[in-house]
Amino acid sequence: MNWLGQLLGSEWELFPAGGATGDAFLAKHNGQKLFLKRNSSPFLAVLSAEGIVPKLVWTKRMENGDVITAQHWLSGRELKPKDMEGKQVAELLKKIHSSKELVDMLKRLGKNPLTPDAVVEQLKYNFTYLRYSHPLLERALRYLEGHIEQIRHSEKVVCHSDLNHNNWLLADNDQLYLIDWDGAVIADPAIDLGPLLYHYIAESEWRNWLLQYGVELTSVLRLRMLWYVLADTLSNLFWAVSKENENELHQTLKKVETLLIKLESQE
Repeated sequence: MNWLGQLLGSEWELFPAGGATGDAFLAKHNGQKLFLKRNSSPFLAVLSAEGIVPKLVWTKRMENGDVITAQHWLSGRELKPKDMEGKQVAELLKKIHSSKELVDMLKRLGKNPLTPDAVVEQLKYNFTYLRYSHPLLERALRYLEGHIEQIRHSEKVVCHSDLNHNNWLLADNDQLYLIDWDGAVIADPAIDLGPLLYHYIAESEWRNWLLQYGVELTSVLRLRMLWYVLADTLSNLFWAVSKENENELHQTLKKVETLLIKLESQE
């Protein structure tokens, strides 16, 4: 943390703020609290301006080229799985998916829209690279590839792509934020909607939740969402194979089978 001490001065107290990279810290001084992160995406500025993440206070470039961002540290809590049913989540996600500014910024940062074709090709490449094969994997890849034209969608928005309940922050003033944007993509909104509904919302309530979000549940939207859930589950399978995690591998294969049965029964 020497680089932070040089940047802020010795009067600031510094504490690791978790995360896999070890590049996030809490800084405290005279009652002021800041969340500091090294090499956040420039995307953070527009997210802050849109009120989607806690306010960006400053950005500074270090002599070694690292960029440090400071945001207000907000007192609050992560959402619980049950909270994902709430109207606030649906409304904030709709705001994100409706923002032209977010799309423009990601495009300026060099992001191209993610197509279902690219999703399938990346999955096939990943498993070929690991030389992993399994009848369920082959069946799932055939399903994804065989339904690309049916789920192709012209609307492309900024998707967070990891809407785990731990990435939602409810501040003490009841303001909701969505954090951890490192995996943001320009894509079909179903790439966000599918995993969120599938993992957190009872299927009998999908229609009502989507009405809060602002769309009707159609058979086409259901197919798009489940297609992306299957693709996301195969990504998790790739992770389990690469980490040689046998328990996770077995559980994920069962999830793949359950999804395939659901999808194939709707045809």
